[in-house]
Amino acid sequence: MTIYIGNLSYQATEEDLRLVFADYGNVSRVTLPTDRETGRVRGFAFVEMSEDAEEEAAISSLDGAEWMGRQLRVNKARPREDNRRRGR
Repeated sequence: MTIYIGNLSYQATEEDLRLVFADYGNVSRVTLPTDRETGRVRGFAFVEMSEDAEEEAAISSLDGAEWMGRQLRVNKARPREDNRRRGR
């Protein structure tokens, strides 16, 4: 399972996210997407943890929490939808 973190501060780093989520368990991966043109953080991230129970604890504790001046949206990430048009 992957956790989606939305409404993230543009100053947040991968290390910042690792430190916050480490309170809930072992963080196996952090992905902090950046804009291709500007290199600026896009305001959301994904975190993967070792155990589902750890992820559930992080989601329930951090969803709606204020962090770095922003109210976080934290939930299970949904699979990416294929936005490419088919049949071309």
